[in-house]
Amino acid sequence: MVVLISGASSGLGLHTAQQLRNAGLTVVAGARSFAAGEGELDGLYRLVLDVRDEESVRRFVRLAVERFGPPDALICAQGVLCLNAAAEYTDQEVNDVMDTNYYGSVRLIREVMPHFIQAGKGRILLFSSINGLLGIPFQSAYTASKHAIEGWAECLRMEVRPYHVSVCLVTPGDHQSGQKRYRRHGRSDSPESPYHQRYLRAVGQIEHDEATGSDPDHLGCVIARALTRRTLPERLLIAKPDQKLAVLLHKLLPIRWFSRIISTYYKQSGAKG
Repeated sequence: MVVLISGASSGLGLHTAQQLRNAGLTVVAGARSFAAGEGELDGLYRLVLDVRDEESVRRFVRLAVERFGPPDALICAQGVLCLNAAAEYTDQEVNDVMDTNYYGSVRLIREVMPHFIQAGKGRILLFSSINGLLGIPFQSAYTASKHAIEGWAECLRMEVRPYHVSVCLVTPGDHQSGQKRYRRHGRSDSPESPYHQRYLRAVGQIEHDEATGSDPDHLGCVIARALTRRTLPERLLIAKPDQKLAVLLHKLLPIRWFSRIISTYYKQSGAKG
């Protein structure tokens, strides 16, 4: 099985690519940072990929097909996060998040789908998030991008089913994957922002949850097993029990009650540090 995966230089994308390789799959890994060196390394075939650039996406898919033939699966695992108050985001900050997380997936699937249609089969896995199912303070741009992926994938699934193409939403909770190193911060990180103190407490809680999060290699193993099953599930919710509970409560509780619970959770100052 030939699998194309974006965002494969770090974080959950890298761990997923490694576990796919360990499962014996042929992995073509894409990331911007691979400009330093393309080709095979540690069992992964690396190609430069900037999902924000349509020509880069075309080159990535073209070179992968030339080297390994038509792909059997595509995993869109790229992602960026900018923390800020919803009312303080600049247009550029929101655009950067949407361009990578959402439009990047649109570009990749648009380029790969003709190969799937010609083959009469294919599998698409889109990285959503718990944030794609509920809101979290100071992550509104990221949450919006994941909600967009959720809705878009639902439409995509109905449209590609006649071509025997399956669509799966990968929904991770917090994982220990080094997100802090790549995190961007907006105006709320400044003491001049009226949101600053609440922002710091929320960021402290976010970082605490990630530091104590799930094993990213486990996530990669779950995805590898799903890809090799006869039927691809429509969703893989890979999260700790408390985060799965939050998803359930979001469905069951009145929004006012749920918002109070989440707001209180992210006001905890004990996790800051």
